Amino acid sequence: MSKTFASQGDLAEKVVSFEKLSEHAYAYTAEGDPNTGIVIGDNAVMVVDTQATPVMAQDVIRRVREVTDKPIKYVVLSHYHAVRVLGASAYKPDHIIASQDTYELIVERGAADMQSEIERFPRLFRAVESVPGLTWPTVVFRGQLTLWLGKLEVRIMQIGRGHTKGDTVVWLPADQVLFSGDLVEFDATPYAGMPTSRTGRPRSSGLRPSSPVRWCRGAARRSRRPPRSARVSKARARSSRSCIVRCRRARGEARSCGRSTRRPTRG
Repeated sequence: MSKTFASQGDLAEKVVSFEKLSEHAYAYTAEGDPNTGIVIGDNAVMVVDTQATPVMAQDVIRRVREVTDKPIKYVVLSHYHAVRVLGASAYKPDHIIASQDTYELIVERGAADMQSEIERFPRLFRAVESVPGLTWPTVVFRGQLTLWLGKLEVRIMQIGRGHTKGDTVVWLPADQVLFSGDLVEFDATPYAGMPTSRTGRPRSSGLRPSSPVRWCRGAARRSRRPPRSARVSKARARSSRSCIVRCRRARGEARSCGRSTRRPTRG
């Protein structure tokens, strides 16, 4: 009898929750499945990670519409993995934002990763036929990109290599909310298919929370603060410690410390 990936036998439906983290932030979670973060500004909505297919993303959109009718203008890719990005078309965003390194990974191995993850995670790619192709960023940045959703400041930061070389977090300074992608997971087995632990010290992100942080991790439930028992790989632990513990205090108004460029949508 031939052996299969353990994930191919994981077919049980998960219980989905949609929790309010702060005045402007929500977490869409499903018992260890990839999470989606929601940021609601004064004039627009941002989605952090998209779910795996447009059909699956419709459930996120339905829950967002229960709390706001503001347009979903931004999608942020926390990193490169098909299960995170292939639902992006459902949101019809004005901008899809990713780090330069994430863009390069999509160019290098996007098609191969799409095929591999669809084969390994059948439950996570429900209605896979609705995927129109690879998700291509339309705004690519280096270092840090700051957006203002009205009066709400949103910092999008590539803090250094960890889970992949393009890992990006989304930080709401006023709300003390962090969307960390797969740099941090809890009650979930860390995935190390593309580890990058020999990369030196991650760059400082300018974060130093003044109160307990509310996290939306890449998988599993959200948490008010990072527990000591979090099961993270060494590479992820290094990046998350740099992000939360070792970073310098933010100086004045946030500034973009990198460049951003528009690229045509492809795929």
